[in-house]
Amino acid sequence: MSDRAPVFPIRGLKRYRPRKRSRPRYRGPSFNRMIPNLLTMLGLCAGLTSMRFGLEGRYGAAALAIAVAGAIDGLDGRIARLLKATSRFGAEFDSLSDFLCFGVAPSFLIYLWSLQRGGAYGYVPCLMFAVCMALRLARFNASLEGAPKPAYAYNFFTGVPAPAGAGMALFPLFVGLEGHRLELPWLTAIGQNPLLCALVLAGTAMLLVSTLPIWSFKNFKVPAEYVLPLLLGTGIYATILVADPWAAMAAGALIYAGMLPFSVRSFHRLRREAEALHDDIRDTG
Repeated sequence: MSDRAPVFPIRGLKRYRPRKRSRPRYRGPSFNRMIPNLLTMLGLCAGLTSMRFGLEGRYGAAALAIAVAGAIDGLDGRIARLLKATSRFGAEFDSLSDFLCFGVAPSFLIYLWSLQRGGAYGYVPCLMFAVCMALRLARFNASLEGAPKPAYAYNFFTGVPAPAGAGMALFPLFVGLEGHRLELPWLTAIGQNPLLCALVLAGTAMLLVSTLPIWSFKNFKVPAEYVLPLLLGTGIYATILVADPWAAMAAGALIYAGMLPFSVRSFHRLRREAEALHDDIRDTG
């Protein structure tokens, strides 16, 4: 037998247990889910800042601010999908930011740069560009809830996307800034020609609301034999962009415009192949 006396619990006496201090819990999204919206807000601030630089006559800084907004716009959506932080609020906020950065700011800069000399008629292309940009973004948002696209159409936008449209609209500004850098008054005069600016704005506006299929480069597959030339070309373009940004941006706008016919041809080729495959399956079935 054990020498220890039995211990009987005393009724009415509770055992003391020290309480653990719990950390307060806050309701709301995690910081990771806010990163895409914070980037979108930074892009919006860059677009607003470009308009301020334009009012001060600092057109080079204004163009760079829009380029920064374009770079941020290319990142926020991908980061949102990577962090699984996509939301309807983020999509709407991104569209509002895109409208200001790529619809209002470029036309505002071109108006200050050249078209204000045309008076009331000089304002018409600016208004047209901003309205078409709004229609393009509204159509894009509506397509997100529409019927699913065919598989071959997922790699294509309908019409020129907003950042690319802004870059094409600023082409005269890039040309004029390059002429100023090289101290070539005739080149600066070409960039500030109101007729050229009006035609570029109006033409880009039509491309924004067009139904042309444009490469999105989201799931674009590069053939193995073109990987090395593509890397070399990208490195060369990045070097030129640092050494001579205005010439590189003007050349980029021209290259993108020249790419449009090839994009349309690629889309129609893929559609014909998909339709032929569908017909073969239906015949064999």
